[in-house]
Amino acid sequence: MDTFSFERELAGKGVRLVAGLDEAGRGPLAGPVVAASVILPADCDYVLFQDSKKLTEKQRDSLFATLTGMGIPIGVGVATPAEIDEINILRASLLAMKRAVLALPEMPDYLLVDGKFPVPLQVRQQALVKGESKSASIAAASIVAKVTRDRIMRDYHAAYPHYNFSRHKGYPTKEHRDLLLRFGPCAIHRKTFSGVQELLGQ
Repeated sequence: MDTFSFERELAGKGVRLVAGLDEAGRGPLAGPVVAASVILPADCDYVLFQDSKKLTEKQRDSLFATLTGMGIPIGVGVATPAEIDEINILRASLLAMKRAVLALPEMPDYLLVDGKFPVPLQVRQQALVKGESKSASIAAASIVAKVTRDRIMRDYHAAYPHYNFSRHKGYPTKEHRDLLLRFGPCAIHRKTFSGVQELLGQ
C-alpha cells in the first residue's frame, strides 16, 4: 500500500504543509495521553514509518531518532491525568492533538488525523480510521507520541517505583492491577477509570 498517497494528492492540489497527527495512551489507567504532529518532506523515505504498534521498542527508538534528526517540524502535546478525569479521555486526546499542532513552528495547511474525530482547530483536515496504516505522516506521529509517552512513564517510575511504570507504562496489565490493589491509586492514576475508581473509597 502507498502510505504517502494522501500527502502526495494534497501536494498536487497545492497544499503546502500537511501534518500527520496521532496519540498514545488512551487505554492506560495512569499517566497522560500524549499526541504528536509531524510534517514529512515530499522527498523523505516514507516507507520507514509504520504504525508504532507494529514495531518493537528498539525499532521505535531508532525511528524516533531518525525523525528528530531530520530537522523536520514536530510538535508534541500532552493532556494530564487530571484533565482526562475532568473532560473524559476522548476530549483529552483531541486536546493533546490540538496542543501538538499548536506546538509546531508553523501552522500546517492540512491535518491527517488518526481516528474518527476532527481536532478542534480551524484547519482543513481529514480523520482516517486506522490512519497509522494509511498515512506515513500519521505513522511518524504515532512513533513520536509512543516513544515520548513511554519516556514520561519511565520518569514517573522514579517518583512512584512500587508501581513498575517503567515496565507496563500504566496500561492495565495483571501486574499493574495487582500493584494498584496493593498500594492504591497514586497522583497520576486516572480516577474516573474503571479499575481505579473502585479503589478510591477504600
